[in-house]
Amino acid sequence: MAHILVIVESPTKARTIRSFLPDKYRVEASMGHVRDLPNNASEIPAAYKQEKWANLGVNTDGDFEPLYVVPKDKRKIVKELKSALKDADSLLLATDEDREGESISWHLYQLLDPKIPTRRMVFHEITQDAILKALEQTRELNIALVHAQETRRILDRLVGYTLSPLLWKKVAWGLSAGRVQSVAVKLIVQREQSRRTFRSGSYWDLKAKLTYYNIEFEAKLTHVRNQRIVIGTDFDETTGMIKNNCRSKLLNEVEAKELAAHLGTKSWQVTQVEEKLNIRKPVAPFTTSTLQQESNRKLRLSARETMRIAQGLYERGFITYMRTDSVNLSEQAIQAARDCVMKRYGDKYSIPEPRQFSTEARNVQEAHEAIRPSGDNFRTPGEVDLDGKDLLLYELIWKRTVASQMADARLIFTTVDLEVNQSHFRAYGKRIDFAGFFQAYVEGNDDPEGILEGQEILLPPLKGGDQPKLKTIKALMHETQPPARYTEAALVKTLEKEGIGRPSTYASIIGTIMDRGYANLKNNALIPSFTGFAVTSLLKKYFPDLVDTQFTAKMEDTLDEISNGKVDWLPYLKLFYRGKDGLEQQVLERAGDIDPGFSRVIDLEGIPCLIKVGRFGAYIESKHIAPNGTEDLVKATLPQEITPADLDAEKVASILKQKVTGPENIGKDIETGEQIYLLFGQYGPYVQRGQNSDKNAKPKRAALPKGIKPEEVTLDDALGLLRLPRSLGLHPDGGLIQAGSGRFGPYIVHDQGRGSKEYRSLKSEDNVLNIKLSRALEILATPKRSRSGRTILKDLGVPEGNHTSIQVLNGPYGLYIKQGKVKVSLPEGKTAGNITLEEAIILLNDKSTVKNPVVGRRNQRRRNLPEY
Repeated sequence: MAHILVIVESPTKARTIRSFLPDKYRVEASMGHVRDLPNNASEIPAAYKQEKWANLGVNTDGDFEPLYVVPKDKRKIVKELKSALKDADSLLLATDEDREGESISWHLYQLLDPKIPTRRMVFHEITQDAILKALEQTRELNIALVHAQETRRILDRLVGYTLSPLLWKKVAWGLSAGRVQSVAVKLIVQREQSRRTFRSGSYWDLKAKLTYYNIEFEAKLTHVRNQRIVIGTDFDETTGMIKNNCRSKLLNEVEAKELAAHLGTKSWQVTQVEEKLNIRKPVAPFTTSTLQQESNRKLRLSARETMRIAQGLYERGFITYMRTDSVNLSEQAIQAARDCVMKRYGDKYSIPEPRQFSTEARNVQEAHEAIRPSGDNFRTPGEVDLDGKDLLLYELIWKRTVASQMADARLIFTTVDLEVNQSHFRAYGKRIDFAGFFQAYVEGNDDPEGILEGQEILLPPLKGGDQPKLKTIKALMHETQPPARYTEAALVKTLEKEGIGRPSTYASIIGTIMDRGYANLKNNALIPSFTGFAVTSLLKKYFPDLVDTQFTAKMEDTLDEISNGKVDWLPYLKLFYRGKDGLEQQVLERAGDIDPGFSRVIDLEGIPCLIKVGRFGAYIESKHIAPNGTEDLVKATLPQEITPADLDAEKVASILKQKVTGPENIGKDIETGEQIYLLFGQYGPYVQRGQNSDKNAKPKRAALPKGIKPEEVTLDDALGLLRLPRSLGLHPDGGLIQAGSGRFGPYIVHDQGRGSKEYRSLKSEDNVLNIKLSRALEILATPKRSRSGRTILKDLGVPEGNHTSIQVLNGPYGLYIKQGKVKVSLPEGKTAGNITLEEAIILLNDKSTVKNPVVGRRNQRRRNLPEY
């Protein structure tokens, strides 16, 4: 029977749209891109294997024609789409309305080669009204957008595949460079370098607590005998030292304490009270970038997780398209937000005229709306069928959208000046005169010390001549702090401000940086690794343009000009790669000048010896004078957990001392009679029973959990770790529960029988040496997460004759089952609740019949190359 074929990206999106359309429409999913540049040599067609540009996947000898292939895991999908096309009388390409979505539609059109009328269907939200309206307003493919995306893809491939092999040779195997990735890593490294060169300065001031009519308030010293005292802003934020042109008085400890003691006996008087009205306007609705920033600040979600959750909310019809630079709201959305204001907060919080916003970010593209709740009647967070992080992110979007159409907030800032014996103090107050949009939403702050706008600081009703009573006065020392490390939110903000990359790619870029080991996330801060330092140093020295923020931002400007037809993509690519100072020529000229010995050295402020990156990670190299007077070169591997941020001269000396004198003897194990030693290895500090005397009988070892510092390890701690795992008791459902420690840290394991074991990592507050059965049961009851961070919805169990369980997870393209490395989407109608182990086995067996190609070492390297 003839039908109209609609192709979207994901099964979830397909299911939602299918429910809005009549039976004559057939909606299928492409599962993202169906064609791409080859990822490894096995994907290169035989006809092109002898071409010297084949590994690049781009014909740099010709007109930079990309070599597109259908990956093996997409061949079945393409076959199904071609089959669906046979009985169709028209085709609608309904992928996302951005460059990536336009490219997917273009690839589908090229690959399917339809002989029937074909149109592009676009929408920015998945509601029935939006989909039906989109059916009436179809258009042609936008080739300029396709060229812009294609040029970006080619640029990324040329940079990544040209520079990455150079890094393998000059630094270490498996590294990668990327057009945007490397600039982001440089920013993170530069911030850490600034922190290392920073020298903390100190200054003293006084803080007084006073009372007036039983209301307590604080005041700080500002002047002594009419001379202003030094405060934090008088110090250079990059060096930590006081500025050269500072004429203020720097109090020392003795002066501050003497002054505090002297003023403690004097009377205080208010000299001036000043009040100022300040109007606060609501911030704009979310864009991709601001959503990533705010969800990181308030929900502690990574950019990658934010986009994954937002993708799911969009595809299920809860929010509008989540890849957008626009802060505009449609008339429909503005009215929906205004209705929410009236219903939830009342007339006094509404505004007479709708409020619109303009985008200030560089390189704005894609004419979408801002990210908002979908439809013309915003469902409140209490009205949607969502929970967990889905609900938290939806609530954040709902609040920010509604707040954008609320009345301004009015704040009264009060300044009170006080005098006591020729010393001047000042107290600050903040009062909310009218909350306005604060009732719904207050924007987060990148500064952890910052005070939220909606937080009041109340002062008593003071006026000139009043004499408050002193309660306490203290001399306080302050130390200047080094520049804060980048959080994901701060990095995203900087990248967008500088015009580097696209906000829609930031999540994958930051994810790639951490996956490659260039930076680690600790306490929500991005901390660069030794490898990140080494790669940045090499690129800055030999390819400065490629990690220059202005150069990279200019590339984005050019890509935007390609998208609107102002620049021809081919001449630009030729100039970038084959020009006089093009990438190809730079690599040819400079590769020979790069000394691998130099490129593996990391120069760290305050470290009196060489730090190098080697095949097995970072290590120390230092000269040592032996007792007999000979000079030896000592090399000591740095534990993987140590970053440049952790390394100081004292720690280096400790590691080198152990390398020269041998491991530290902690004590003796009475049970075995063997000595217990503390050592440092590639994976961090560990304890060991006995010596390495017999190569065939390795001594027992145990890594130190993160909560135990090497210098604080006791003999009892060491013996406890060496006797792991230890039994905690039986699970109520049967099976033994044990606590142990492995390469990835301390854990608990529940032996469920039949070879099935369920593991959970211990939280930072849990101690593997004393955790109880009750706490272990509590941890086992929490939903398990996969290594990718996705929640495991259900564990179906272990098939007979196998050792790996089958799990149901929720991914970017909907529900899927996974066993080991094999994944397969759930058929329509199947959920985590109704699929059985037997059905899952059949689905996985069908998927496993498509064998993955055997990839050799050289081709495997190609798989490690970056996309951005």
